[in-house]
Amino acid sequence: MATLESEVIKLVTEKLPAWLDEEPELRRRLQEALQSRVTPRRMTYQEFLAWADEDTLAEWVDGGVVMYSPASKQHQDIASFLSELLRFYVQLRDLGEVIQAPFQMKLEHGREPDLLFVAREHLDRLKETYLDGPADLVVEIISEESIARDRGAKFYEYEQAGIPEYWLLDPEREQAEFYQLSAQKRYRMIAPDAAGVYRSVVLPGFWLKVDWLWQEPLPHPLRVLGEIAGADAQLVERFLDALRGN
Repeated sequence: MATLESEVIKLVTEKLPAWLDEEPELRRRLQEALQSRVTPRRMTYQEFLAWADEDTLAEWVDGGVVMYSPASKQHQDIASFLSELLRFYVQLRDLGEVIQAPFQMKLEHGREPDLLFVAREHLDRLKETYLDGPADLVVEIISEESIARDRGAKFYEYEQAGIPEYWLLDPEREQAEFYQLSAQKRYRMIAPDAAGVYRSVVLPGFWLKVDWLWQEPLPHPLRVLGEIAGADAQLVERFLDALRGN
């Protein structure tokens, strides 16, 4: 259920003049101004969790609420593709749990990554509405609105919290950056190999072709899993045909 505040924002922003569609920056500033007037400014993390709902696009930072913009369709498509792919892989290997936003991760601040993986040995950190501590893998899909936050404050916060692996994906520029925590507890960027393949350090045996992320349409997760597992491609296609009822 949406909060009264989110309903007010939705009602007012829908009534903004049509000519503002040609002035996206001005529209964004007006929306931020509206949000700042109806959003509580200081609260504890538990108060934040009670205040926010599944329709609230916000994070808890320094006792305040930071609102952010809705994701694009491309952003959502990539997040869903990775969520399905990683969830299948993790469940089949009993490695832990994969969770897609919206779901809070409580570190120094209350963050909401696009995707997170919690290893089986850390599942005790999972609460009903948030992860109490660091995930083992975090994925953030960059937008123009989030680029400074994802590369700046979140990067250093995730590093300080000891999150072993951090993926930064930029669909607009078709760039992917993969960071792994070094022995000195600092992120170092791991480049894909000559074939454009990145191999995860926290998901044993899992690898990803970066080009998969930019395909239109995105590849089917089961077809990708078959390739990762080295399964016979024709057998995988027959399986998918059977699922389609062909």
